[in-house]
Amino acid sequence: MLACGVEIAAMKFLRFVGPVVALLALGTARVAAQEPVTLKLASVAPEGTPWADGLVQYRKEVEGAGSGVAFKVFLNGVLGDENETVQQTKRGQIQGVGASTGALASVVPELAVLELPRLFRSAEEADYVLDKVILADAEKAFRAQGLVLGFWSENGYRCFGSRTAFLKTPDDLKGRKMRAQESKVHLAMYKELGALASPIPVTEVLTSLQTGVVDGYDNTPLFAFAAQWTSATKFFTVTNHIYQPAAIVFNAAAFDRLGEAQRKLLLGARSGLMQRMRREIRALTPILLQNLSAMKVQVYTPTAEEVARFEVPAKKAREAYMATASPAEKALYAKIDAGLAAYRKGAR
Repeated sequence: MLACGVEIAAMKFLRFVGPVVALLALGTARVAAQEPVTLKLASVAPEGTPWADGLVQYRKEVEGAGSGVAFKVFLNGVLGDENETVQQTKRGQIQGVGASTGALASVVPELAVLELPRLFRSAEEADYVLDKVILADAEKAFRAQGLVLGFWSENGYRCFGSRTAFLKTPDDLKGRKMRAQESKVHLAMYKELGALASPIPVTEVLTSLQTGVVDGYDNTPLFAFAAQWTSATKFFTVTNHIYQPAAIVFNAAAFDRLGEAQRKLLLGARSGLMQRMRREIRALTPILLQNLSAMKVQVYTPTAEEVARFEVPAKKAREAYMATASPAEKALYAKIDAGLAAYRKGAR
């Protein structure tokens, strides 16, 4: 079960998100009657998390707008792990998925560069790049693979959890058995850190920790807590070494069969719900870290010197990955790099 603090935070999230989505519905007024359609939308997000609550509210308000669109939301990975549900969406077996960019990159490979280690210095930088620099490129890349980008959200900043010790510096990871997300970028990072990485689906991580198949993992405080990985965690190190975006994505054929007003309604969340979800997810982090301490999980925030020691292996991982990247990945990375340079010079 989620701790009391998380439940309270989730209730606060609903109070914030509800009015925003309601405004979304009001902004479109009552959508003219269209052919009724039910869209299946999947996520590995457990119930009670901002992701899950946001998807449920999204469903309620789209349906409440009288659009003729209904959602059937599947949480907790009941339809499969992230990579599986992304593939199901591409094939049209389900019509939508909420997933991390790491999983979405299994279908849209160029998105992998968004999760290169130590790429974004802050969430604000990431927002600027995603919303103002590469949005059109991302939409085009999704379309080329038979998908439609609904709107961005996030998993957040990834940290290290472990059964055995704090992972404060690269030296602490050498020889460690670590669960890696099923992503070439994540595997490239662990290789440079000298860890023994195993790509394991989300649904198998807790058992792998409990049985000692792996010593640790990296993920965000929100996801580690919600997936109950923290129940098998003794040490949690707030390294913030990868910022991981996420997105709501639709099957393009299913999306295109909708009426124009219905399509606009589904994309309308970019104007408000997207920003609210980001803020609420970020606001939960300090609460979750407090809850971890209350659960007797030791939490450590590395010093600036310790964090700096990750820069060299992170840079090597970025360079190694980009050396074999596709032209599409290199083109997107170049835009991201230019966008970050502009932001750091004062662009907003």
